Amino acid sequence: MEFKLQEIPVRAHEEFAMLRITDTVRDCVAHSGIRNGVVFVITEHTTTGITVNESLPCVEEDIMETLDRIAPEEHSYHHNHYLPSYGTIGGNAPGHLKSLLTGNHCVFPIAEGRVLLGSAADIYFCEYDGIKDRKYMIYMMGE
Repeated sequence: MEFKLQEIPVRAHEEFAMLRITDTVRDCVAHSGIRNGVVFVITEHTTTGITVNESLPCVEEDIMETLDRIAPEEHSYHHNHYLPSYGTIGGNAPGHLKSLLTGNHCVFPIAEGRVLLGSAADIYFCEYDGIKDRKYMIYMMGE
């Protein structure tokens, strides 16, 4: 059994964004040498998400608009207070909640050196907390 880990830097160009990372995941698997196994895609941050959906701009907009309705910016959140451990005011509660809804990872089988995805499926890194340097992990295991 082989194990491979790639950390991938990512930076959105907008405060809230869905970035397609499918090709990066496919490339990592293709170059990993793992022919059959599984690949995990995991975000390293609590105000980002990893999700899978159809890659149509209208679907992406619907997802982001729905998340905004569920966790609006202008709500009075408990997180919006001074946090001594950070030395600042927590103001990113909507990002935490959106991350909770989309999840922090996805998992796919690897067969014959390829990621098995549905014909319309794409993998997304979702940014919910501004334009920041971020990372996600691609963890592959198999033979």
